[in-house]
Amino acid sequence: QVQLVESGGGLVQAGGSLRLSCAASTSIFSIKTMGWYRQAPGKQRELVAAITSYGTTNYADSVKGRFTIARDNAKNTLYLQMNSLKPEDTARYYCNADPGPLRSEDWGKGTLVTVSS
Repeated sequence: QVQLVESGGGLVQAGGSLRLSCAASTSIFSIKTMGWYRQAPGKQRELVAAITSYGTTNYADSVKGRFTIARDNAKNTLYLQMNSLKPEDTARYYCNADPGPLRSEDWGKGTLVTVSS
């Protein structure tokens, strides 16, 4: 079972940028689609960006044009570049396969992003 460790979160002012990383304990090459998810307080976890093993990307409308997802299969790492951050981007961010697993134990701890106005 692959273990995922997210990092790179923090406190940033609106309009700022952050780069999230997700390190996998094993190869992600065989995982067709990887994604970044986020969960804001009191809300359901949502998929914000996804990337296939071929490099095809897809974004939620709320982040399109501001976020960029990338994957480095050789380093078993997934990235999320977040620009022009808004207070509504505040959430805990997770990486996982897309679709995401149903069991809570198959998710990492995530990394917290807080955007101040």
